[in-house]
Amino acid sequence: MDDGDFLDAFTEHLDRLHNLARGLTGSPQDAEDLVSETCLLALRGWRRNPPDDAAAWFATICLNAARSSYRRRAARPVEVTGEDWLLDRADELADTAGSALSSIEVGRVRDAVRRLPVPQLEAIALMDLGGYTAAQTARIVGAPRGTVLARVHRGRKVLARVLADERGGGR
Repeated sequence: MDDGDFLDAFTEHLDRLHNLARGLTGSPQDAEDLVSETCLLALRGWRRNPPDDAAAWFATICLNAARSSYRRRAARPVEVTGEDWLLDRADELADTAGSALSSIEVGRVRDAVRRLPVPQLEAIALMDLGGYTAAQTARIVGAPRGTVLARVHRGRKVLARVLADERGGGR
């Protein structure tokens, strides 16, 4: 297999990888960076030994790259000054009121997802956002299928509870 075969395979799975990356990161820019890093790492590996299951292989690389990014960020926290915050949020602040109102629910869900423990976040991102089966997700994260299903179930329950509480419908 050559680089053209890699490009075809990667392009075929690009939407799923992008959805997975969005679920694993906090911003569209971080998701794009993660997909780009995944592409570079996957190309190197492809040249050595192309995989049998490209979808799961790409997702595994994406997940491992995200985990490495988590560790790097945890090791080197970044101090953000007021000006940096304003520059980073300039596009958001320029949004119209209508688009801001329509994005409130999406923002609540995104914030609730970010509060999940990492194993639950990864399982939900792979299955719900990436479209991977429980068996594929189990291979990707290196956990038994039943464990993955339990993580997804518990994560969904936590999300439902957090969102209900924020709407005032909690107990």
